[in-house]
Amino acid sequence: MLGVLIITILIPTVIVKTFNFVPKENVASGESFETEKGAIPQIIASKKPVARTELAEKIRIFNPYNDKVEEMDLELYVKGVVAAEMPAEFHIEALKSQAVAARTYAVSRSQRYPDGHPDHKGAPICRGIHCQAYLSLDELREIHGESWVEKYWGKIEEAVDSTRGMLIYYNDLVAEPLYHSTSGGLTEDAVNVFANDTPYLKSVSSPYEEGSPKFKTLTTLTDVDFVNKINEKYPKAKINVENFFDKIKLIEKTDSGRIKKIAIGNEIIDGRDIRELFGLNSTNFTIAYDQQLKIIDITTFGYGHGVGMSQWGANGMAKNGSSYLEILNHYYTDVEIKK
Repeated sequence: MLGVLIITILIPTVIVKTFNFVPKENVASGESFETEKGAIPQIIASKKPVARTELAEKIRIFNPYNDKVEEMDLELYVKGVVAAEMPAEFHIEALKSQAVAARTYAVSRSQRYPDGHPDHKGAPICRGIHCQAYLSLDELREIHGESWVEKYWGKIEEAVDSTRGMLIYYNDLVAEPLYHSTSGGLTEDAVNVFANDTPYLKSVSSPYEEGSPKFKTLTTLTDVDFVNKINEKYPKAKINVENFFDKIKLIEKTDSGRIKKIAIGNEIIDGRDIRELFGLNSTNFTIAYDQQLKIIDITTFGYGHGVGMSQWGANGMAKNGSSYLEILNHYYTDVEIKK
């Protein structure tokens, strides 16, 4: 008879066909940290949004690829961010929402660090994944070809120009709007990722994401490989292929279903560390063990930290009739979008 152990860390219960495995009650608290392409990593969401000021026409950008600071027109910069951060094939309303989020983020960084960010002095923002990805028109042409530029650059310009000067405010203060690729159906509360309880970065539903290539991914490995990886990184766990399924206990998850902490043997491990160890796309995952085949399947939902606007969710909402204003007001709680 096929024995299958399902260690479900997406919901507070587990399904066990062969072994008695019951996790502890889950608590939604704590912090985690991760970086990823297509979002705004390594940024701590602030409890205190930046005071509203006049929108600058120019912005200083640090280029990590040549260690130089470049000054450019803000709106031109936003076009390069939209082109680098969101697929140009997306609906125009989704691209508009990305333009407003990218512009707001740049302005908030410029106001918070007028003399330069501690990690890149001389400029408040960089063009790498530390802040927001940016590609110039020439770089886009080199990467995608002239046909892409002819097909999509006008669309990107329309998305940015039609929202020119629009920013996201919370209590009349410039917000710091984080975003990510795919939430997996429910975004995450900022307090669970960046340890700051940011009022406009709360967990919300994120429908229409099923078209994302990272909505659901499968990682498969043998039980031997799984055990060896755990023991190599966490030697105090002291697990083996005969007992590991009894040694894994769910300790804590967030309200959105993401893993905060699990116990493996004698170790308490953060969900973000499990994500890093096995190269998972997010901390929203389940683990299934086939005892007969000795195979472990880790199913991951979403991609990224999950805080703020889901880009694939934004595209789904746009395709289902939502405007960029409706998208932004859905993903950012109690904000205003205005010039």
